Amino acid sequence: MLCMLYLRACESRLAHPILGDHFAAQAVARIDYDFQRIHRRVFPAFNQFGVALRGAQFDAWITDYLNGHPDAVVLHLGCGLHSRPFRLAVPEGVRWFDVDLPRVIALRRQLYSESETYRMVGSSVTDPGWLDELPTGGPVLVVAEGILMYLTPADITELLHRLLDRFDTGELLADLLSEWGPRLSRILTSGIIKWGTRDGGEITRWDARLRLIEDSPVIAGFDKIPLTRQRRMYRMQYGIPAARNYDRLFRYAF
Repeated sequence: MLCMLYLRACESRLAHPILGDHFAAQAVARIDYDFQRIHRRVFPAFNQFGVALRGAQFDAWITDYLNGHPDAVVLHLGCGLHSRPFRLAVPEGVRWFDVDLPRVIALRRQLYSESETYRMVGSSVTDPGWLDELPTGGPVLVVAEGILMYLTPADITELLHRLLDRFDTGELLADLLSEWGPRLSRILTSGIIKWGTRDGGEITRWDARLRLIEDSPVIAGFDKIPLTRQRRMYRMQYGIPAARNYDRLFRYAF
């Protein structure tokens, strides 16, 4: 979580950022943590752009949906320290819920304030109890950035059923790793990645009410990278199918 926050903060300091999350830079300045330790591990000169490209595409899809559904409920699952409800031009009629583990939400509460239309929910998304705090019916936008790959297929299936049973219509936005994700995770990160996908089709099979309407590699917008050397490196990565499709963005509707 802090690694992603730090990368967004680094990217925001560029002269011409892609995402420009200045709230992230403010949060880094306020949190008492050894961010130099993170700096040595995450290679921000390169990795900040993957994070920014992913975040910017999520922002674009969220804005598009809310412009057409100004009375929607937004559920940001595994929100971490994202500043989306404050950065984006959210319509006044939208009710936004940021959901993450209790310790994460405890830290969020030191950085951000709730309001009548914005609430934070401290719970694992696999615990069905947190849904009791939500309204029912109407349109919903479920934002799942950097979370579903850490859940098992059974957990994801149950989560999808509960969400789609509660709302009338909506969209699910998610980034999903390729089938290489779990394999690499077993080698590099003790298997914390639980599943990967070839084409995102599992989601529509686990709950047939969902249909895939759009997908794209996270790094598809590499031409927006403002630094020449990094832009060339991402262009090379995009030219390799296994690298291009390792992390993809998927948009589903129901």
